[in-house]
Amino acid sequence: MPTLLHHPLDPSSRIIRLMCAEYGVPLDMEEIKPWLRTPELLELNPAATLPIFMGEDDIAVIGILANIHTIEDLYTPAIVAGLIPPDPGSRAEMWRLIEWVIFKLNDEVTRYVLEEKIFKRDQRGATPDPAVLRVAKANLNEHMLYFNWLFATRSWLAGDIMTLADFALAAHLSTLDYLGDIDWGKAGETRDWYSRIKSRPAFRTLLNDRVVSMPPQKGYADLDF
Repeated sequence: MPTLLHHPLDPSSRIIRLMCAEYGVPLDMEEIKPWLRTPELLELNPAATLPIFMGEDDIAVIGILANIHTIEDLYTPAIVAGLIPPDPGSRAEMWRLIEWVIFKLNDEVTRYVLEEKIFKRDQRGATPDPAVLRVAKANLNEHMLYFNWLFATRSWLAGDIMTLADFALAAHLSTLDYLGDIDWGKAGETRDWYSRIKSRPAFRTLLNDRVVSMPPQKGYADLDF
């Protein structure tokens, strides 16, 4: 059985977990804290980033893009539509929005929230910086306006069918939702979309996540918020 080295709130790991759950791929899950930069992790990945996928050949697949392509190449079911559209135009839009999420949204919002609220828990005497969190919140508000505009013009993030771009955004927003950083009352069309994707069977593995001494915000696991 494949093994995934992950952290429950790492959004890149969550993308791979959603893909595997959607495709019916069972995983052995090994939880690690990449920010501790342990020798074991650095030996596998000097960048100390997640996810790391170990297939049956025990070769470590490092990083989100390599993981996406590996899962898609190995496990896309032949009897159902995959998460990557077959036509070039739809596929290009999907990759554009995946890039927006895993780079722009992550660099302007998610990584700051995780650094302040999660990573600092393992740093003696460190506490979250309210100024950093205020900037992340302001950036998130701008991103949500853009996502609301997209969902007002299409059924799914990249178009009229669900794609990997939806899983990418859901992975990041679910992490932020766990930590209580999304005001769903003001999320508009994005809230409606999230309610739909949150109800998929593949999402159950994420909704069951718990971080020691840090329970999720109220409503995190509720399908009706």
